[in-house]
Amino acid sequence: MLDKTYRPAEVEARLYTAWEASGAFRPRGEGTPYCIMLPPPNVTGSLHIGHALDHTIQDVLIRFHRMKGRRVLWQPGTDHAGIATQMVVERKLAAEGKDRRAMGREAFLAEVWAWKEQSGGTIARQMRRLGASCDWTRERFTMDEGLSRAVRRAFVLLHRAGLIYRDKRLVNWDVALETAVSDLEVQNREVDGKLWYIRYPIEGEPDRFVTVATTRPETMLGDTGIAVHPEDERYRDLVGRWAILPLVGRRLPILADPASDPEKGTGAVKITPAHDFNDFEVGRRHGLEAIAIFDRRGRVNDNAPERYRGLDRFEARARIVADLEAEGFLVKVESWRHSVPHGDRSGTPLEPFLTDQWFCDVEGLAKRAIHAVEEGLTRFVPKIWETTFFNWLRAIQPWCISRQLWWGHQIPAWYGPDGRIFVAEDEAEAAALARAHYGREVALERDPDVLDTWFSSALWPFSTLGWPERTPELATFYPTDVLVTGFDIIFFWVARMMMLGLFCMDEVPFRDVYIHGLVRDERGKKMSKTQGNVVDPLELVDKYGADALRLALLAATEQGRDVRFGESRVESWRNFVTKLWNAARFCELNGLRLDPAFDPTTCRLALDRWIVGEVAALTRTVGDALAEYRLSDATMAIYHFVWDTFCDWWIELAKPVLAGEDPAAREEAQKVAGFVLARVLHLLHPMAPFVSEELWRVLFGAPGGMLIVASWPEEPAPFRDPEAAAELDWLVRVIGGIRAARSELNVPPAAKLRLLQHGASPETLARLERHRDAFARLARVDSIELEDRPVPKQAIVVVVDETTFALPVGEVVDLERERQRLGREIAKTEGEIAKLQGRLEDASFLARAPAEVVEESRERLAELAAARARLATALARIA
Repeated sequence: MLDKTYRPAEVEARLYTAWEASGAFRPRGEGTPYCIMLPPPNVTGSLHIGHALDHTIQDVLIRFHRMKGRRVLWQPGTDHAGIATQMVVERKLAAEGKDRRAMGREAFLAEVWAWKEQSGGTIARQMRRLGASCDWTRERFTMDEGLSRAVRRAFVLLHRAGLIYRDKRLVNWDVALETAVSDLEVQNREVDGKLWYIRYPIEGEPDRFVTVATTRPETMLGDTGIAVHPEDERYRDLVGRWAILPLVGRRLPILADPASDPEKGTGAVKITPAHDFNDFEVGRRHGLEAIAIFDRRGRVNDNAPERYRGLDRFEARARIVADLEAEGFLVKVESWRHSVPHGDRSGTPLEPFLTDQWFCDVEGLAKRAIHAVEEGLTRFVPKIWETTFFNWLRAIQPWCISRQLWWGHQIPAWYGPDGRIFVAEDEAEAAALARAHYGREVALERDPDVLDTWFSSALWPFSTLGWPERTPELATFYPTDVLVTGFDIIFFWVARMMMLGLFCMDEVPFRDVYIHGLVRDERGKKMSKTQGNVVDPLELVDKYGADALRLALLAATEQGRDVRFGESRVESWRNFVTKLWNAARFCELNGLRLDPAFDPTTCRLALDRWIVGEVAALTRTVGDALAEYRLSDATMAIYHFVWDTFCDWWIELAKPVLAGEDPAAREEAQKVAGFVLARVLHLLHPMAPFVSEELWRVLFGAPGGMLIVASWPEEPAPFRDPEAAAELDWLVRVIGGIRAARSELNVPPAAKLRLLQHGASPETLARLERHRDAFARLARVDSIELEDRPVPKQAIVVVVDETTFALPVGEVVDLERERQRLGREIAKTEGEIAKLQGRLEDASFLARAPAEVVEESRERLAELAAARARLATALARIA
């Protein structure tokens, strides 16, 4: 017997334990394989609302295909998250008065592993709270020995193919973390800074100067040239001559180079090849020396004059500006708002830094990935994201894959005594290569750097299945079926998995890439702690249950759009779960039965023939929507069927049958209720697994086993009765129209009205006669007059098909006052519509307004248009 109320907290942990203990999460049977790789969350992480969306979508697909008979694997695991994890552990050690450098590498790594074992499983435990049905017996970690071996093998193969190499280049350097970071880990932030105008003396002309403008005067200590545009007449006579670097005295050649824009600043730019990416290219074109003037921590090094050595870069800036002013080289200073690159982890302004790094030449790999998508081997859903994928890959630059960290996959390269590099999977192989080269045993030193975290993540779809071994799992589940992820890591992860999957496996890693939007607040704003609009998914689970959270996220997930989300949506879906529970309880109290022999095509009553036809249509709708990643469509179809079709109409119309004296009709209704509810629970299970499983267990005793391993309902042939469908559709439209008219025109709920008709066909008259009881109970109609008569005044009107229905209300409602009220509301709404339309047609508004404000305005306009239509319909109902 169902409890009066559904209590998720008492149900969810019990059911999850039962699912996991039964082995339901593991691949089962001999069906066609279906595999999803969980994008590995950082081992440092805890579940946020973006994870909740991503994991819910994957779980829906996994549960759906498991029920469809596929042999399903949802591969879980976590990422070692090099920079993030090292930062967490360093902060922990600092609080204990310990320093990484003083400890040494081995001791520090021991601390990281200890932290990982103690705190690294948080997000996996939290995923269970949400209902994620991963195969936890196969959980992997990107620093597992098996995955580490895959990383070493991939590195060696790429190196042998000439695609991995070591080079001295400018990289984005994080001085706080003392490591290179990739272009994708750079956040460009607008900051209010200064533009300093500095005079550089011309050699041989004591009173002549060339003035340059810079936002970074501290880097002038590394200047090795000045560039002007070849066609800039102001400086034509200076090209080929020399300027003198203030404060340093170094001679700087004045060069003609198109990199200088005559329209910007003074038209002359200082060239600092070791500290600016554009300057590095100019310096290479003209053979300029690259003088690095900062160390790894952003302090001025010994390449600068002594008075600046050891200063932090920003301290050096202040002293240099003061010295320039004191010596008469500073012309002026302007306020200047400009973009400054920051590290996305440390939040520190990044420094272009000239250093030896490992790079991967990905241009050829990118072309192959592009071709795979163009040929349809991998499909993006929605298709629009293909363009983003192509644009990035076509402009791709060499990938800096080395990081100056301790936590991560140490690069499998060893240096001989003369600096020669030996790349191998282990030290023994490297020693053998060195012995073959030198003809004797030599001491080797391993490269201290580690690989970019995204390198190991790029191998995830096949390393987790056992590669480089040719395991049965690899043969069965690769390529995987779909990758579910947000658009923000198309570059970080999707593209790299495509490139390395094709390189290592000669096959794409996934057949589909389903890209969902970002979760924003209800106004479309990005969630952030500073704005105070972050929601904690676990708090919502505690308050409303996991199913309510899952359903709220799925309902808001439309292809190609961000997800607008707030607690009120979860509350609404909790109400849906309650509605379903109450409906099931009503049916249980009225003797519902699940009869395995029940044949829906044999129903006698039109009401029952209609509902079994509707549930058959729902089955096709939900199945098709889930197969096509239309998760919102599937969720909302079930919502409308349960709330509107089943609860509001079938149950209400069936109450007299269930309470009546006809035993055959009552038994049919009880079997229909069991059939429909069982079908709904099957269809709902992928989206709301807990309440569906609990109802399946308590209502029906879980015949055949738990719902998680039940078969998806299939319809061998449609059993929709067109006559029953037409009759019940008519009844719903007429009674629904009367209810809407009563509400819109403020008819008192208790008022019982007469129903008149004009123009009814014989079929409509017969229907009115058959459903007198339904009109009396559901539309508060105390009499139906079948004689055709014109519509009287002081009546409200509902038109359905050929018939005009009229309900005289003059005694209970002042229709003239209602007419005036609706007219005022329509005028007000139209005024708001005109104002919004004007704003959205204003090019200047569209140019300056944030995207979320524009989108909010468009959505508000649609809401107002719908409101105007409803008001107009209400006005038209007044006779």
